[in-house]
Amino acid sequence: MSFLKNIFGSSDNQNEIVSKINWISLTNLGQLDEMVSRSAEKPVVIFKHSTRCSVSRMVLKQFENEFDVATLDCNVSMYFLDLLEHRDISNEIANRFGVHHQSPQLLLIKEGKSVYDVSHSDIDAEELKGKL
Repeated sequence: MSFLKNIFGSSDNQNEIVSKINWISLTNLGQLDEMVSRSAEKPVVIFKHSTRCSVSRMVLKQFENEFDVATLDCNVSMYFLDLLEHRDISNEIANRFGVHHQSPQLLLIKEGKSVYDVSHSDIDAEELKGKL
């Protein structure tokens, strides 16, 4: 049973995310304006995650394992959105950037616009690196 717990996580720590990525928690709508401004200087990534979805959890873990922190962490701002806690922010992201809501979903924002968005198994750290 612990093998599955390691792969999919457990309900005891659904909201706890341990990561080598320096995620910025996206918790209020005002941060979207900050992200747009920030994206003029360096790319912004938004990872939308459902803490109750095993597929989303698996994709997040895979992305975090593949993400090259040494190369990319200082060159991109990484935002993390808990969809269950902040559905209003997810809806505003869909409206503001013209993308259909998915979970899990990754968006790359440059110059205030979504230039790349993928979901589910299409989320790939190496592919993202090529888009930066």
